[in-house]
Amino acid sequence: MFGLKLKAGALQLTTFIIVVIALLLTAFILLVHVHKQFQVQSDFIIEATKQSNDGMDYVLQNSIQLNDTTFLNLGGDDYKTLKVCRGFWGVFEKVVSTATIKNNRFQKIALIGSKQPESNRSALYIQDNNKPLVLVGNTKIEGLAYLPKQGVKPGYISGQSYYGSRLIYGSTRVASKLPKLSSDITKSISQLESTSATLHQDRFLNIQEGSIYSNSFLKPLQIVYSNTEIDLERVELMGHIVVQSKSKITVHSSTKLKDVILVAPEIDIQPNTVGSFQAIASKEIMVGKDVSLNYPSALVLKEHPKNGQIDNTPSTIKQTPRITIDENAMVKGLVMYLGEEELNNYKPQILLKEKALIYGELYNTQNTELLGLVYGSVFTNNFIANQSGSVYQNHIYNGKITVNKLPQEYIGLLFNDSNKDVMKWLY
Repeated sequence: MFGLKLKAGALQLTTFIIVVIALLLTAFILLVHVHKQFQVQSDFIIEATKQSNDGMDYVLQNSIQLNDTTFLNLGGDDYKTLKVCRGFWGVFEKVVSTATIKNNRFQKIALIGSKQPESNRSALYIQDNNKPLVLVGNTKIEGLAYLPKQGVKPGYISGQSYYGSRLIYGSTRVASKLPKLSSDITKSISQLESTSATLHQDRFLNIQEGSIYSNSFLKPLQIVYSNTEIDLERVELMGHIVVQSKSKITVHSSTKLKDVILVAPEIDIQPNTVGSFQAIASKEIMVGKDVSLNYPSALVLKEHPKNGQIDNTPSTIKQTPRITIDENAMVKGLVMYLGEEELNNYKPQILLKEKALIYGELYNTQNTELLGLVYGSVFTNNFIANQSGSVYQNHIYNGKITVNKLPQEYIGLLFNDSNKDVMKWLY
């Protein structure tokens, strides 16, 4: 027999094909392994996301300790942890939910408030001070109204009577004391006023005109602080930042603020300003014409307690702490005055001027002068009307309150034992 002879190149080709096949098989095995690893990691991330949502739901439905981390039971898996922390950002509750599975970590952070009831939403709650509510002019109240035992009646001021066809466009109930806010709100405000004393020097920002500053809520708090007035002209601030002055803060139309908190005895928001922030003062908040504060904003004046001290300043020159919202200004969120009840108080602590609009809730432990509109709810101790040089107690003159124009999805002011929901997801 004759032997079959092969060329040397054929052997090299065969070896090359075997190597290529081996490489392809190795690549395929690696691809399958990586795919399985990727699937496992994806499952972990999806599960961590779900558990973070579960942590948020747990806080909404249960009461947990304030400013403390709570670990939730996940059924005994050591490589899984879920912890929640409840605190406050200004007057809004803040919740952080953190889920960890091995090396995968997922966090959600949100502002929390009180959700609206599905029916019979309150348009008005006026504390019973043994005086009827008096309506004058083009005043209109639409929705459920809690009124004093003396009820409501039409009135007469400077030649004008009440022009409505009904006194209350909705059902009425008898009021007593104002509904109590969550006690954690006042604690949060007091803590904010002492924030600068608790922070390390590297947390302080030195802002400059024309600059932009942003800080995630998952990072440590930063603060802008001064013992003198702070002017925020041509400054942009966003996120986990507090601006605190021991005298006054001025916000201009050139200022851009988002989710930050302003803390000062006096806060002046100049005309045409647009933003979304919380302003917390102890003496005065002035909101200029055509200002637009987007949801969820808050204007809060918490009067410092007098601690039994007698103020001998003549009433003619005494400055009354108050919030003033000028014409055509709009606030989407909360307007609040928190102070001690005073005898012989004939001045408004919240003044809403003509064509000014609150899209949310007004809460006032003293006197409210309502000349503008509230699309939402008003909770007040008393109304004041200043007309033609005279003061009319428990009168509303041309003011309007309509709760049905506030979306059902609105999340707002936290009362004791209120049902909670997410107001806004933070970053």
